[in-house]
Amino acid sequence: MIKACWKSDRVWAIVLAGGEGERVRSLVRRWLGRHRAKQYCTFAGTRSMFQHTVDRALELAPPERIVTVIARGHREDALAQLDGRAIRKVVLQPENRDTAAGIFLPLAYIRAQDPDATVVIFPSDHFVHPEDRFLEIVQNAATAAEWLSDRLVLVAVRPDRPELEYGWIEPGRELVSSAGTPVRAVRRFLEKPDEARAIDAMAAGGLWNTLVLGAKVETLWNLGSRCFPGMMSLFDQLLPAIGTRQESRVLEGIYTYMPAHNFSSGLLERVPEQVAAIELDGVLWCDWGKPERIADTLLRLGKRPAFPLELIAASQATGA
Repeated sequence: MIKACWKSDRVWAIVLAGGEGERVRSLVRRWLGRHRAKQYCTFAGTRSMFQHTVDRALELAPPERIVTVIARGHREDALAQLDGRAIRKVVLQPENRDTAAGIFLPLAYIRAQDPDATVVIFPSDHFVHPEDRFLEIVQNAATAAEWLSDRLVLVAVRPDRPELEYGWIEPGRELVSSAGTPVRAVRRFLEKPDEARAIDAMAAGGLWNTLVLGAKVETLWNLGSRCFPGMMSLFDQLLPAIGTRQESRVLEGIYTYMPAHNFSSGLLERVPEQVAAIELDGVLWCDWGKPERIADTLLRLGKRPAFPLELIAASQATGA
């Protein structure tokens, strides 16, 4: 159980839950007999990854300041799992247009209501333990984003292996300290490197990018306009329609033209001078994007996965 945590009257939270979980699809289909996006699966315990993430968000912001973005096809799963969790705003994404649109769509709803806010972004397919310590660092990231209002503050993890499927951060000088935790400048990003570059990055003190971040809403919006002008012009059309009878029609219309952009390679890699990093120390973190990561993490903690372990080998054999 998460202990009571700090809440600020300036902080909003976004829960990103619009992905399809393609790399885990084979495992889930063999296990459940049908496809279900991985964030809605309960791989251990009694809560899904999505429910865990929403519950973390509720420790940092009240329900009226949490925006959840989901795929239209996941509506039934998401709403069933939100039952009893009084989240006020669930945004149905018309189409998956990669991570940039997935972030700026819910951000538009926050900007329409509270442009001076600070926002924390939570992907919903991450495992963290212990959650109390994770939330302390995320709180520090949000506080640092208010101090360093021209920067995005990313939560980063010290690696234990040269992982090729994560984004890497090369940290620079210390900018400030948030509750005793250094917040450092970012020299550059390295997105999904080859093995040699990952080994070099690890040796040089590189960190993994979790994509959990804190930022001022206007700072993030302005960076989006700088890096994705065509996409952001569409979201600018949505803003005045939010909360009106035209909202659904305008949202459908802009997604007819919505380009696909990756947030990490399209924005973070281009503006490292406007990004900072805070290290997630004392926490086991894993992006559960592959079946073997799920099993390895749970077994490391002495927990048995809810799915039969032999399904891992079967999923790998099919290239999932």
